[in-house]
Formats: sequence, C-alpha cells, structure tokens
Amino acid sequence: MPRAKRGFKARRRRNRVFKHAQGFYGARGRIFGDAVEQVRNGWQDAFRARRAKKRDFRRLWIARINAGARQLGVSYSRLVASLKKANIGLDRKILADLAMRDPGGFKAVVNAAR
Repeated sequence: MPRAKRGFKARRRRNRVFKHAQGFYGARGRIFGDAVEQVRNGWQDAFRARRAKKRDFRRLWIARINAGARQLGVSYSRLVASLKKANIGLDRKILADLAMRDPGGFKAVVNAAR
C-alpha cells in the first residue's frame, strides 16, 4: 500500500504560506517551516506597526501645529485649550495641514481662538 503524502490540501496550505513569504531572504522564502515562522513574525510586526502609525502621525501633526503656533506667538497647549474653549472643532490632522499649506488660514483660526 503506498504511503499517504497528504496531496492537494497540504500543497494548498503550503502554497498559501509561500505566497505570503515571496521575496523573503534565503530559506525564509523557500523552506516551509522557516517561511511559516517568518510570515507569522511579519504579521505580528504589521499589527504592531498599524497601531504605531497612528501614534507617529499624531506626533507629527502636533509638532507641525506647535511650529505654526509659535510663529504666531502662542504655544501648542495654549492654542488647543483656546480652540476647545472657543468651540472650534478642528482636529489635529486638519490644523497641521492648515499650518503647512495655508498659513493665512491657520492664522485666522488662531485669531478666532484667541
């Protein structure tokens, strides 16, 4: 009786892993066990990076707003507090974009908050 080699199902499973491991260096892209390990590590890194990206962008926006605000003689924290008090509901992403691309509009927002 011939030995069972698992056949179609196992090949499909392996190919799915190898598809994710394409372009990996050396054995990590060619040997199934190594590829599985590397693909799982890659998924963990991707999960972590998706969360870190949100933090990184928030830090970037705050730095840009702070730079724009200090040119107008106000600190970031005072600006955000006065925006909240004046009921101006612009988020950090929009404020940072204004500070970078439209300094006149940013100045108008800062003056409205004062």
